[in-house]
Amino acid sequence: MQLELRHLQAVCRIAEAGSLGGAARRLGVSQPALSAQLRRIERVTGGELFVRGRSGVEPTALGQFVLAKARRVLSEMDALGAQARAISTGGPLRLGCIMLVLLDGLLAQTDLSMSGREIAVDLEDSVTVLARLLGAGRYDAIVYGEVNDHEVPLPEGTLARTLIPKEPFCIRLSARHPLAGRDRIELADLAGESWMTLVEDDDGGPEALVTACEKAGFRPSLRYRITDRKMQHDLIAAGRAVALSQPTAPSGEGTVMRPLVGTPIIGRIRLAWSRAALSAGQAELLYRAAARAYLANVDNNPFHKEWWDAHPEVHPVLD
Repeated sequence: MQLELRHLQAVCRIAEAGSLGGAARRLGVSQPALSAQLRRIERVTGGELFVRGRSGVEPTALGQFVLAKARRVLSEMDALGAQARAISTGGPLRLGCIMLVLLDGLLAQTDLSMSGREIAVDLEDSVTVLARLLGAGRYDAIVYGEVNDHEVPLPEGTLARTLIPKEPFCIRLSARHPLAGRDRIELADLAGESWMTLVEDDDGGPEALVTACEKAGFRPSLRYRITDRKMQHDLIAAGRAVALSQPTAPSGEGTVMRPLVGTPIIGRIRLAWSRAALSAGQAELLYRAAARAYLANVDNNPFHKEWWDAHPEVHPVLD
């Protein structure tokens, strides 16, 4: 067997995720399949690339060597695509995004079309992947989230601006749930529930949830990881799970949204862009388009509209 780009990507994903399970989810394969692939890669490279450590799998000395080479090759391939695209003119602005609620209204905004440039939007599940592809030139800009104290490291040559500095995460649960009739929910009252968590866990969300739940006296069961939003909502509507949610998300059929007492989990939304790809004026247009897309969803839940009106300090600057 000869090493291919997909093998190098697999090695990098394992190192980024710190576990085979996390890497398998990012790659869209099963964990046994990734384990088998890693064994084949190790036969080609001549030894173990990862060993189990205290915080997950860690690269061996050979693994560090292979990782360095793999990252260089992948970076060169990304740069090849970006540079080839740069030769052509009139291409669309390439936006990477994980904020699904924000994305629903972003393309409806006309600010960017006024600058004479179209937008091409791709969805990613991983903030780590978004940042890497921004640095590699695959994206011109990215919109992403961070939870509580987590900060996403950004590549060199990029600038970032906070779009929404603070939004209190709420709970999505079945409309038939015993707690659905409450105006606000104590996190401790959700002990024993099965939780829907994000497909990827590199924005700080799961850690923030676990920390908040432990402070409330229990450890959450992070049972479900489903990419399809409708499937998520159907499972919650059936009463089989609850989930953290952005407060701007619509409730959805069979589910309701409720704020948490004390707002223990806080999110923020940021915009980052490549200085080589976007001018300051274009970045400002993108910021305004994203801000208006967010504002279009503030009224989705009365409790968030009330909170939003009481906190003008978190409003995006559009003057």
